[in-house]
Amino acid sequence: MRIAIAVLLIVLPIAFNVIFLLLQKSFAYPDILRKPTGDILARFTAGGPRLVGLWYAFTLTALLFIPLGVLLPRLLMADNPAYFGVTAALGVLAGLVQVLGLLRWPFLVPYLAKTYTKPGASEVSRQAVEVVFQAFHQYLGVAVGEHLGYLFTGCWTALIAYWVIIHSSAPWFGWLGMVCAAGILVGMLEPAGFKRAGPVNAIAYIFWSLWLIALGVIILM
Repeated sequence: MRIAIAVLLIVLPIAFNVIFLLLQKSFAYPDILRKPTGDILARFTAGGPRLVGLWYAFTLTALLFIPLGVLLPRLLMADNPAYFGVTAALGVLAGLVQVLGLLRWPFLVPYLAKTYTKPGASEVSRQAVEVVFQAFHQYLGVAVGEHLGYLFTGCWTALIAYWVIIHSSAPWFGWLGMVCAAGILVGMLEPAGFKRAGPVNAIAYIFWSLWLIALGVIILM
């Protein structure tokens, strides 16, 4: 189990960031989401099956976070069932809400994009597609995938980092995790109008990925 956890801690952040960079290059994600819906769907159609595959792979990285969210606390906190239970529950929720938020891209958006960009599509049809896209984007994307995803991921990371602070010989490493958790949680303030929340959150996720990789190397050694 220790080796499996270490591998997940190392491989998952790398896969997540590689796929994110590919989406950034081929789809201008996440900046594309600030464009009009018609531009988003046209760009999605231009991406073809490769773009759909990237979104599916991105969803799988969130899905694989669920076992990691349970197994890592199990390894570290086996002698404290209550602390393990809370941390594991947060890990499951963190992965689950991100999966729910991302599933729309490989399954719903291809249909919406095809309907919107179909030759001869009426203005009424396109307006209906825009309403559906924005509704799912705001609910599954912003509210579930991002807002709740930041909340559960940040809290899960904070509990792991606190355990490292208290029980390891390198508490400074735990404090680094705490900083990453705080940066992730700041992302929740973006819908409230805090303009710097997005950049802070993005930087925090980069350092969070590095922190997880380093933790995986430590466990492996």
